[in-house]
Amino acid sequence: MKNKVISDARRVIQLERKALSSLEKRLDGNFSEAIDIIYKCKGRIIVTGLGKSGIIAQKIVATLNSTGTPAIFMHSADSFHGDMGMIRKGDVVICISKSGDTDELIQLLLAINQFDVKVISIVGDVDSKLKNLSDVIIDASVDQEACPFNLAPTTSTTAALVIGDALAIALLKKKDFTKEEFAMLHPGGVLGKKLFLRVNDLMIGREGVPKVKENALFRDIVFEISSKRLGCTCVVERRGKLKGIITDGDIRRTLQKYENVSDIKAGDIMNKNPKTINENMLGETALELMEKYAITQLIIIDKKKVPKGVVHMHDLVKAGLG
Repeated sequence: MKNKVISDARRVIQLERKALSSLEKRLDGNFSEAIDIIYKCKGRIIVTGLGKSGIIAQKIVATLNSTGTPAIFMHSADSFHGDMGMIRKGDVVICISKSGDTDELIQLLLAINQFDVKVISIVGDVDSKLKNLSDVIIDASVDQEACPFNLAPTTSTTAALVIGDALAIALLKKKDFTKEEFAMLHPGGVLGKKLFLRVNDLMIGREGVPKVKENALFRDIVFEISSKRLGCTCVVERRGKLKGIITDGDIRRTLQKYENVSDIKAGDIMNKNPKTINENMLGETALELMEKYAITQLIIIDKKKVPKGVVHMHDLVKAGLG
């Protein structure tokens, strides 16, 4: 019995994978034209559908919004009871339909002709009635539903969903939508932390920044590192400009190398090429740099190369970035 369940499940995946492979090969100039229409849209993108197609339409709306293309969902049936008021001149309407002959969708498209909007239809039958009512038709047809009776929308809804994802990502790239812009739309949760928290939010600044002069003696270096508890200290010149960094590891190596450390100064043992970062960079970027160079601290400097703060890996991990 268990083997049959697994076999049935694999059959569904195989059918849908085959359908998506065919869908990929059929993408043509109509898809490119749809992207151009949406890209040039001065209004909003309105996505509509009925039943399972309506659910897919809502998912496409969510994906478009999260990737920088403003979109709203309109239920095809509810549109006849006032919801059509959300449509304005300059909008683009995307219709999702397996058959392309749904009465409510046909009536909707006939009604919205008065608004002078562009219509893109994602359909399972390119020769359906929607063809003559749409500016662009995108072929999302499938040979067979995963349902054993070939009735329940399964493979067809997957195909429509994938077309929606393809539209959203192609638009994202055409708009040069950045990671920082994405972060602004996703400020909450783990994703938001990774894309929204900046170094400035996490660094230790002001009096908490460990600093010693180049001529500081060894005992003063150790005291500064110990008292600030960041595992390092900046080494600065007379005017405060960063010259180097000394870490816990440098202290250990110095003790192993020299029997007498009383005369050793900061300039003698500092790393003259410390890794630095801008306070406006993402915390995730700071973590990536630490992992790349196998270090646990980064120094934040201003335009004059004066240390403004230190960000420690433990703080990044504590903030949920690691």
